[in-house]
Amino acid sequence: MFHYWPNSTSLTFSGWGCNFLCPWCQNYLLSWVRVCVDGPVVPPERLVEWARRAGDEGLCASFNEPVTLFDYLLDLAEVARREGFYLSLVTNAYFTTRAVDALVGAGWDGWSVDIKGCPEASRRRRDVLPGVDHEVVFRNARRVLDNGGHVEMIYLVVPGYNDVCAEWIIERHLDYLGPDVPLHVNRYYPAFRWGEPPTPVETLLRIAEKARRAGIKYVYVGNVHDPELEATRCPRCGKVLVVREGYRVTHWGLVEEGGRYRCPRCGEIIPIRGKYVGPKPTRYITFI
Repeated sequence: MFHYWPNSTSLTFSGWGCNFLCPWCQNYLLSWVRVCVDGPVVPPERLVEWARRAGDEGLCASFNEPVTLFDYLLDLAEVARREGFYLSLVTNAYFTTRAVDALVGAGWDGWSVDIKGCPEASRRRRDVLPGVDHEVVFRNARRVLDNGGHVEMIYLVVPGYNDVCAEWIIERHLDYLGPDVPLHVNRYYPAFRWGEPPTPVETLLRIAEKARRAGIKYVYVGNVHDPELEATRCPRCGKVLVVREGYRVTHWGLVEEGGRYRCPRCGEIIPIRGKYVGPKPTRYITFI
């Protein structure tokens, strides 16, 4: 996420399983297993200790569908929030509104939400994610916002499936979430059982431009490793405010006033959740 605790790091963890079976899943060795393999028990307190040792500001549930660990997430939140860590998750957001309320209420306030498809994609390939109502994802993202959480939407453009969904996704994004919620238009690469070539960059740029023209203020093109496409610009005056390269912020040009971040040129308020963390190296630490 680009508007959530910028330049911070989080201890990221997962379990096994998912309520979706996406044939392009990059983490299928985690998501597609039927039974969890035997392994050591990792209590919430240990994750918090690892995050503290690594110098992280938060914890993030990702890789598989985090809400398969629903009870664990609630237990972890109680420990992590007491120690001052933020909590975020990468999710398909396909579950009940009661689950959304419980998670945000417990402290899981940073939501990176994957939108997988649309009605046209479902008609086009009835064998992919059969029976999924993609509008539920936007409903739940709206619910997160209404409960005070932060949302960024991720549209992985998969050739042969959801590349027909751009207009529907942009329309639902504006109807449910509004223009200030970031939209990430990301490039797909072949994985698992989906062998289509990578998404053409021209397709991503066309979708991103369409989203901007429709009124979404913060549109990013990801998975192409181009800092210019991942930079935050002021939607009012166009000034480049944040530059990112890899997983780090390399330029921070926002001004903080009273806990809010503004464009230094025109004063436009830029929606940022949490604090900007100054320069720090990316560290990858595996705890066993």
